[in-house]
Amino acid sequence: MYETDYRASRMCRVLGNPTAYQIIKLLLKKEHTPGELSRALGIDLTTISSTLRLLRNIDLVRYETRGRDKLYRIKDNTISRICMFLEKLVEHTRTKS
Repeated sequence: MYETDYRASRMCRVLGNPTAYQIIKLLLKKEHTPGELSRALGIDLTTISSTLRLLRNIDLVRYETRGRDKLYRIKDNTISRICMFLEKLVEHTRTKS
């Protein structure tokens, strides 16, 4: 398998996690700390942190340390177009059944 294919399949796997997808959608709007993400999504901080680690491992998010906090952001805004296309695909397939 080519490296690009392998990395793309890993991204699909991680983005298939609803928590990861929700985090991406929030980070597309603005930077957040894990605590802010936890409160906004109503998801345990441990789950948020482990999901952020997965997103870092596939190079979709980065963080910057500010004081005691880590401020997470999207690494490349191309993911915004990917999310838009995925959502359009979902709507398209829903109406075709």
